[in-house]
Amino acid sequence: MAKRRGGRNVTGVLLLDKPAGVTSNKALQQVKRLFGARKAGHTGSLDPLATGLLPICFGDATKVSGFLLDADKRYVVTCKLGMATDTGDAEGTERDRAEVPALDEASVEAALDGFRGPIEQLPPMYSAIKHQGQRLYDLARQGVEVERERRQVEIYDLQLLALRDDELELSVHCSKGTYIRTLAEDVAEALGTVGHVCALRRLGLGPYQDPAMWTEEMLAARAEQGREALDATLLPMDSALQQYTGVELADDLAYFVVQGQPVFVPKAPSEGWLRLYDRAGNFLGMGQALDDGRIGPKRLVARR
Repeated sequence: MAKRRGGRNVTGVLLLDKPAGVTSNKALQQVKRLFGARKAGHTGSLDPLATGLLPICFGDATKVSGFLLDADKRYVVTCKLGMATDTGDAEGTERDRAEVPALDEASVEAALDGFRGPIEQLPPMYSAIKHQGQRLYDLARQGVEVERERRQVEIYDLQLLALRDDELELSVHCSKGTYIRTLAEDVAEALGTVGHVCALRRLGLGPYQDPAMWTEEMLAARAEQGREALDATLLPMDSALQQYTGVELADDLAYFVVQGQPVFVPKAPSEGWLRLYDRAGNFLGMGQALDDGRIGPKRLVARR
């Protein structure tokens, strides 16, 4: 008989401000224990060096976390020029040095212009991509380097915030799959030198742009006020899905959707993902427009 998972049922999305120096999984486990939650997961890792927005999905909200994994992201990154590291950030060991040429805003802007729009990136060895069943970062720690295929990503916006001697501070709005460490290295190369990330903060992810975030200290203070005060920090799970059109279902249609059956909804969008609600405003889950004009339930959160 399977052992029953401990903890209480909590549902919602927490916008955690992850501190530097901890892994995303450690931050998740700390918050999960604080809430006493039975089930929780994060929506895409931040490097230990990075700080900022790490949405934590509790309970049924884990069913929609995949939509945040595919969302665009926004960062502020500081790139240290003149030294490259094996990991691409300040946590790695030095692997190369190069002189930093005299730079001004015009020369930096000219270099940045080559990275705006669709670009190709070579994934770093220190990444979670798998090669023959092994994570690349595990191979990298063994001193093994393997060939990787370049991947296309998109940089929607790239702005120079500050130029300080051998440091660049950049604002980056990018698609999923973008490696900021690789971007920093490639920008440094375009400037005629080498570089690495020395500071990184995530400010936006999908529908959450410059949101109010909760630090672990703030959450601990809430916990001392009681579970109700702590749970008030959670957003409803459909807050993660505001980029998709919402559709209200009549009572009979909502019934069939909860049973897992596709339904025809007059005047509903004919393509893409859709947020589904009953007439009382209860979120039922995500559906997808089918070729025959019906809406098929795909990620239900309501109980059958």
